[in-house]
Amino acid sequence: MAARLQFRDVTLGYDRHPAVHHLSGEIASGALLAVVGPNGAGKSTLFRGLVGILKPLAGSIACGDLDVRDIAYLPQSAEIDRSFPISVFDFTGSGLWRATGAFGGLGRRERRRVVEALAAVGLNGFENRPIGTLSGGQMQRMLFARVLLQDAGVIVLDEPFNAIDAKTSADLLALVRRWHEEKRTVLAALHDMDLVRTNFPETLLLARGAVAWGPTAQVLTADNLLRARQMCEAFDDGAAACAAPVLPPRAA
Repeated sequence: MAARLQFRDVTLGYDRHPAVHHLSGEIASGALLAVVGPNGAGKSTLFRGLVGILKPLAGSIACGDLDVRDIAYLPQSAEIDRSFPISVFDFTGSGLWRATGAFGGLGRRERRRVVEALAAVGLNGFENRPIGTLSGGQMQRMLFARVLLQDAGVIVLDEPFNAIDAKTSADLLALVRRWHEEKRTVLAALHDMDLVRTNFPETLLLARGAVAWGPTAQVLTADNLLRARQMCEAFDDGAAACAAPVLPPRAA
């Protein structure tokens, strides 16, 4: 299967200090990939680089003919300002910005799509609720509804099942399976190893760098998990800035 995304000796970080170091590998089109690792392993940093929020300190991320704007990104819910005065309908409708423009209004067809997306995640009747009134599970359902509206070929989910109830997790996991069946490329940062083993055929075990990457059963071994924890504990946040050379661009 052709590569959809390629990491070419990529280093990502902040103030020239790497959080993801010299990562190389490919993600095939239509893959369902879990990204796991201890706290501080660089999972969120990797996703921010992939969707264009962070520019690599070195190396490159290649998306083939895909523009980063064509990647749907679900951030951690803690990154959403729940005090912002916006309704569930309007927040979810922002998933249509590529079709309507950043300041475009929603016509009848677009408004119907928003209502349908909210219904698909079990939020019927929540359209006019301020987002600050939502529970954690309801907030996550709303974020998934926004991703639905983006209708993207690549979907990046940062901790999509964190701190939500079992029913919500099951409902949203069913959406992830549907995206996979539709041959979309799905990446999810996760902590629940049992969930990963049961539902994700491929896994990247990250600890600032790649510890293991491949079929989930081969990656999530006791030895690999121990090595990942040791690598994160040994990493020196005060180390010198990364001086890795920038690689010349290559054809996708």
